[in-house]
Amino acid sequence: MALNAESPYHRHYFYVGGQYRADEGCNGEHVFTDQMYVEQLTPIGGAKHAWPLVFIQGGGQSGTNFLNTPDGRKGWATWLLDHGYTIYLLDQTNRGRSSYYHSSGPTTTFSAELAEKHWTACRDLGEWPEAALHTQWPGSGRMGDPIFNAFYASTVPFLKDYAAEETLMQAAGASLLDRIGPAILITHSQGGTHGWLWADARPELVRAIVAIEPSGPPFHSVLVKGSLTVKPYGITNIPLSYDPPIDNATDEETPLQTQTHPAAEGRRITLQQEPARKLANLSKVPVLLETGEASYHAAYDEFTVIFLRQAGVNVMHLKLADEGIRGNGHMQFLELNNLDIIELLEKWIATVL
Repeated sequence: MALNAESPYHRHYFYVGGQYRADEGCNGEHVFTDQMYVEQLTPIGGAKHAWPLVFIQGGGQSGTNFLNTPDGRKGWATWLLDHGYTIYLLDQTNRGRSSYYHSSGPTTTFSAELAEKHWTACRDLGEWPEAALHTQWPGSGRMGDPIFNAFYASTVPFLKDYAAEETLMQAAGASLLDRIGPAILITHSQGGTHGWLWADARPELVRAIVAIEPSGPPFHSVLVKGSLTVKPYGITNIPLSYDPPIDNATDEETPLQTQTHPAAEGRRITLQQEPARKLANLSKVPVLLETGEASYHAAYDEFTVIFLRQAGVNVMHLKLADEGIRGNGHMQFLELNNLDIIELLEKWIATVL
């Protein structure tokens, strides 16, 4: 494994959000819950760009995703520090260094077998057609391989209730943006939902979103545990600011339409019926949605793009394979060509600075 892949930087940490609660286990005295841990990393020579980048990791992960890779190479945060960006890394509420509290609800976790099948050894184990194209994970991607062991050791339990987690994360995210000012969000997988909600709550403070394979497709999102979850607001479980407004996302209020869309290559996609409601706040924020060639998201990220455009969002879909970057799965920021990817993403980021 590579050593000393990190670059020097100034580091500062703090917490945002949270509340005091009376705790029965403490004889009715109070504990602090639902806070979010945040690390600020600043280049030694100072930031060269006006807006910082805030990373929001996916399910079962922590902010360590974006530091160095499991085999010790430079990660995305380090590359961006080298290029003059201030970086904020976080642990979502009730996971990692954002302490879990039992009243927030039960937690779940991803098994090592699930990680192998969906993220690290999907060329051998994945059940979607594009899985055969996966070439970029370092090592075998199987239990016992030291690189897989290092990655899987970093996974953490997370809240089972997605709506509860979205509610807590939206509050914490709004608090973070109020504190640091305008920023660009870089989200991954389940963290993509939080990016939509943060931009909805603080559209004037989110300059852009880079969504790496966000949770999808709309309305009926795929879970890597092999089931579907219904997102009543299309891309979230909790309310978004639609125009006309939605008070309660019932079938009568948000009529859905299952149709074959030309861009979906003959597959069925669930969209709003026309005339579609618009995402009043999210439509103010430019979005880059990026998809790897070998990921299970390759089958349906296009559906999320179509949904966002129908709702008035300015979104560009970047398929890595179209740019000559091949063989990437869902955990692309840890893969062998991770720096090629962040270099490409930064070119888009530079256009919105």
